[in-house]
Amino acid sequence: MEFTKLSAPSLKELFIQELEGMILSGKLAVGEKLPPEREIAKTMQVSRGVVNNGILELSRKGFLLVKPRVGTFIADYRRTGTLETLISILNYNGGVLRSGEIRSILEIRLALSALSFKLAIPQMTQKDIDSLRNYVDGIAKSSTNKEASERAFDFHHELAVLSGNMLMPLIYYTFREAVLMLWERFCTLHGKEKLYANTDMLCQFIEKRDIEGAINWSERKLNDAIEGKDQIYY
Repeated sequence: MEFTKLSAPSLKELFIQELEGMILSGKLAVGEKLPPEREIAKTMQVSRGVVNNGILELSRKGFLLVKPRVGTFIADYRRTGTLETLISILNYNGGVLRSGEIRSILEIRLALSALSFKLAIPQMTQKDIDSLRNYVDGIAKSSTNKEASERAFDFHHELAVLSGNMLMPLIYYTFREAVLMLWERFCTLHGKEKLYANTDMLCQFIEKRDIEGAINWSERKLNDAIEGKDQIYY
């Protein structure tokens, strides 16, 4: 039996988690000015270096706005955030998201998938289709929800590669962590067998070269995950 290696978070990571939580919960409002770094370090009983490095990281992630010789302010992360900001939101409070946030993530994935279907299916070889079928079979053989989710991601990422669009797989891969978290949540609630069944049906549309069927099926499953019979969050 193998056990996962445990590691304690650093003070910097704890500092970042604390401030992210305060921002996402609304305890720190957009536009609010933070106290000087020295004061924060004294209050939280950490070194000033921890505070400084944490602030720089939070600024890079879109949570803080640093104005030289003026101060550090809470940024509107909806306007200044990055994909890392999204991951922080997913992790906040155990990853519980509102339906609007779930819809936003899944709609982006659907848009990318729809374009992949339109570009990839007409030019697929039998070898390409066989490679996709292998990923579907991998879902069925998976022993954990995490592994099943990874194979499902591999299936969709391979579709993006097969589209021939150079940017498509790169863009899709930037959403990897967020998509995996949602699929793992789906498997926890509804079982990895259902993830397999959904992906298997999608693969059947692709094998039939049915672009419209693939798009419609993906859209139907998206709506089921947001507000239908297979909701991810209630």
